Formats: sequence, C-alpha cells, structure tokens
Amino acid sequence: MADNIISVRNLCFSYTEEDAAKEHPVLKNLNIDIERGSFVSILGHNGSGKSTFAKLLNMILTPTYGKIYIDGRDITDPDMTEDDVFDIRRRVGMVFQNPDNQLVATIVEEDVAFGPENLGIPPDEIRKRVNDALDTVGMREYARHSPHQLSGGQKQRVAVAGIIAMLPECIVFDESTAMLDPRGRAEVMDTISALNREKGITVLHITHNMDEAVRADRVVVINEGELYLDGTPRQVFSQTDRLYAAGLDVPQVTELFHELNTCGFRLPDDILSEEEGAELLASALK
Repeated sequence: MADNIISVRNLCFSYTEEDAAKEHPVLKNLNIDIERGSFVSILGHNGSGKSTFAKLLNMILTPTYGKIYIDGRDITDPDMTEDDVFDIRRRVGMVFQNPDNQLVATIVEEDVAFGPENLGIPPDEIRKRVNDALDTVGMREYARHSPHQLSGGQKQRVAVAGIIAMLPECIVFDESTAMLDPRGRAEVMDTISALNREKGITVLHITHNMDEAVRADRVVVINEGELYLDGTPRQVFSQTDRLYAAGLDVPQVTELFHELNTCGFRLPDDILSEEEGAELLASALK
C-alpha cells in the first residue's frame, strides 16, 4: 500500500465574483494522491486551477467542497486550531514565483532563521538549521550578504533555504522558476532535484516549462479544473495531441519527433531529452 503524504478527495473550489451572485468554479471533483518522497510536476494552462490547488494544500485557501489529508490529517476540519494550521504549513512548505515576496530580513542568514525563530527553536539548533539549509542550496558563502544584492536564482535559493530550515516533509514550488533567466532556472531546478533525490523531500513542482517537468517522476495535468492526464513523463508527453488540445506544449525534442512522424517517419513519440533524440537519430541514419 502506498505511503501517501497528501490525499485529495472530491476537491472543489470556486471563486465568488464581485457581485457575489455568481461563482466561478476552478477545481471540480479532483482526486489525487501524492506518495511520500515522490517528485511530481503539475501542469496546466493559465486558469486551469493548478496554483489554486497549491494554495489549498498550504491552507491559504479553503475548499468549497471535498477533503484534503496531509499525513492522514483532514486539514478541511473546521476545528483546526491556529497551531494546527502552523504545523501543516511547516510540514508542507511553499515557494512562490517571486522570491522578493518571501524574503523578510536584510541579511541572508537572518532570513533563513526567521521561520525556526517563530517556532521557538533554541538558538544553537537554529544556527545548525540555517547552516545546513544554506549548504543544501549552495548559498553558505552568501550568509552575510543582503538578499537584495543577489541574482534572481540566488534569491530563490535563499527562499528555498528558509523553507528547508523548517524541516518540511513536502515543498510545493508554485511557478518558482517563471521569473528567472536560464541560468537562474537551472540553479533552482538542480536544487529542487537534489532536495528530492538526496533529502527525500516530497516535491510538487507547478510549472509551465515542459523541459523542467520531465525531471519529475510523475506528471499530472489539470485541465479545466479536472484531472486530465497522470503518469510518468514518458507516458504523458507521448500524448502530444491531447496536450495540444489542452493548450499545452511538449518538450522541444518531443515536438521535433512528433513533427517528423507527421511527415512520414516512424520514430518513437516519447523522446524526452536532446541526448536521447540525438542518439536515436544517429542510429537511424546509419
């Protein structure tokens, strides 16, 4: 039996429009399990409900209907106390699109220490957590720098360190690379992968970038508020036409092989990396 850190049952969420007379449904009877220690990419076009889903997991929003279980605890229970909510947010950390919205201190190490200090952690333990977190994201040498002197990728890694210092079991990355240049995006993605592979932290990576999504163990596609596709990256991205129908792209190399096949070639339609594609083309041309 799978060890699920997150289970969602019949989840619905609607935004109430300004006149309060109409509701705009965003999520519709969503059912999904997230296995502990997994790396899951969540895809969907703008307005599909993927970011709303992230905010529901972190209790920023409250479901209109349905249940969300974190480690078996029903976080939709109306009897949840403030301490319960804080504990859930510690267990399921969240990194947003703009790191400036999460950086609160004038020195990097003080920013990373902010969360543990609010937990009442002893100073010696805070120091250890801060150093460990900065080591994990490769930012220890910047401990005494101002966050606002850093590049976008470095700022985002500091934001990630602040979450790591809380010792989360799961981190939700909500479009966390969207505002970064290619170098910053690569830095953050390497950090995300290391957190999952080396630390065993469950990762939910919400993204528009298909080349980032292929790094996950599993890809979930939400379309019009409903579960649309769910499988390994190879299984999901081989369904090119269905992804196009949902307003999504596929990795560039996957698109290339799809186009070659529409021109009469007979090639695999589940190629995910440039290296894999180059090797296949080289063998086909021999």
